[in-house]
Amino acid sequence: MLGDMMGMMGKLKETQRKVEETKKRLDTVFMEENSSDGLLKITISGNRVLKEISIDDELLSDKDQLQDYLVLTINKAIEKATRMNEAELAAVAKEGMPNIPGMDSLFK
Repeated sequence: MLGDMMGMMGKLKETQRKVEETKKRLDTVFMEENSSDGLLKITISGNRVLKEISIDDELLSDKDQLQDYLVLTINKAIEKATRMNEAELAAVAKEGMPNIPGMDSLFK
């Protein structure tokens, strides 16, 4: 019994290490999100950190339109990064979880 607990603790520590490595790697993974007409481009990391915003000069003349584009495009970029982030971390966590009945349903 004690050996099982020690093995489980070791596996949990290994999973935590892999989660931290995945988080660091996601800092280096970048995604782009563009407005529908391509006038605004957002670059965001897998950890949902904005890295770059590129604005076409055409948008600079209309403040309201620019603000709308920023809100919509940034939200789409964050949503995309969140989906990827959660999928990556869930895969690592699921891989390292001990086989406890009922636990697998938590990661579906």
